[in-house]
Amino acid sequence: MELIFLKPVLKDKIWGGRKLREELLMKTESNHVGEAWLISAHKNGITEVTSPKWLKGKGLDEIFATNPEIFNSKIDGNDSLSVDKKFPLLIKLIDASDNLSVQVHPDDDFASKHEGRDELGKTECWYIVSADEGAEIVYGHNAKTRLELAQMCESGKWDDLLRRVEVKEGDFFYVPHGTVHAIGKGIVILEVQQSSDTTYRVYDYDRVDDYGNKRELHIEKSIEVSNIPGDAPKLEYAVKEIGKNTITDFLKTKFFSVSKYDCKDRLKVSLEDGYYLMNVIKGDGKIILNGHEYKVNLADSFIVPAGEKSLEIVGNMCIVSTHK
Repeated sequence: MELIFLKPVLKDKIWGGRKLREELLMKTESNHVGEAWLISAHKNGITEVTSPKWLKGKGLDEIFATNPEIFNSKIDGNDSLSVDKKFPLLIKLIDASDNLSVQVHPDDDFASKHEGRDELGKTECWYIVSADEGAEIVYGHNAKTRLELAQMCESGKWDDLLRRVEVKEGDFFYVPHGTVHAIGKGIVILEVQQSSDTTYRVYDYDRVDDYGNKRELHIEKSIEVSNIPGDAPKLEYAVKEIGKNTITDFLKTKFFSVSKYDCKDRLKVSLEDGYYLMNVIKGDGKIILNGHEYKVNLADSFIVPAGEKSLEIVGNMCIVSTHK
């Protein structure tokens, strides 16, 4: 089968900036793009196919529903919508020119019960594409009990509560549901997540809009779904050097597996069962699949259909690969 390329959906945010245009060469005149939804079938931003021609203009949601062979999935003929019939993942770039709010996400059961039966929770991960010197994320909290978490939120002891971690380009963080987190100012990340827009806001730095109003917080739900204790996960990567090239396996979970391919000249990649979502985060070159060559550029996003055994990366570039 052929590679499937998708057009991103760009979203302006009050905290967005110019880095997706200036660093990743994305086509926009806006100075406030906060998110680029690269691969998405979520109703709030469905990406469309740009090639191949036989799928061009179709949304990813439609393709997932009508072309199960691409994803090695099944359609059982039941017209009722359920979460397992939705495209399960969402991949986006985020440019934080200001601190994002501190938030936490529920698991699937909580989201389905409290936000609607077809809503997913959200487990995600971050690859740091770029970071200003000294830039930080919020990653976990220091409360030892749920009562202590509630008390610290109520009294506004944010410096004592929140754990901050300095980041740099190339860092990777796993953010499972229940992890208190926030992206700090000066950071661009590639985020891989469940296909969900369910977010509970814990703290927004007491910011107000032009009318003096603070943003809505979701303290009760946040306290209920936050992990106790609030330790962030510790990961061990598997790094494989192949000549001048490197494959880094960051993470393997029931939701997704994430790897990075650092190609300096030519790299053959073996593929497992299932489909792959790939995002070019540095450089350019070409992908060879089944004898066909595909030119790929910085910030391109494409799907490798299920059933393929291998592909070849040629050029000087870095690709983050998500396997489902």
